[in-house]
Amino acid sequence: MPESDSAASWLATEAWYAGLPTMFGSAAALFTDPAGRVLLVKPNYREHWSLPGGILEHGEPPHAGCRREVAEEVGLDIAPGRLLAIDWTPPEGVLPRAMVAFIFDGGVLPEHAPIRLQEDELDGYRFVEPGELAGYLPAFLATRVSAALAARATGAAVYVPQLDGR
Repeated sequence: MPESDSAASWLATEAWYAGLPTMFGSAAALFTDPAGRVLLVKPNYREHWSLPGGILEHGEPPHAGCRREVAEEVGLDIAPGRLLAIDWTPPEGVLPRAMVAFIFDGGVLPEHAPIRLQEDELDGYRFVEPGELAGYLPAFLATRVSAALAARATGAAVYVPQLDGR
């Protein structure tokens, strides 16, 4: 193949990739205490609680993003456990692109785990009974966390598409 054909082919491939749809990604860890209560954190930039985690950086693998976000938010350096749930949320409202969310198993934290909050983003944390998650989380997130808890119990990861939006 002549060199110009190779360059044209590369440029066409680059343009094709540049035109593909994109998604946002996030990763979080599901931690529980010895009693089975779920660790939630309260971001100061929104009304609802959440799992420790956050948005993936460009090109960042989900498990690495989970580790980074957990260390930043609650001061725990973990190697995320197995994948528990993947959630897909369509674009809606202020979310201009679809979101793919990964939840990894953070394990069971000891009673006096050394949690150190990222004070510029988080107002607090607490351990919540699984049956009380709906009182802290919006419906889409309560569904995601409940699915992750079930996946932890069964040993099989789950896919949780939010087809009706948030």
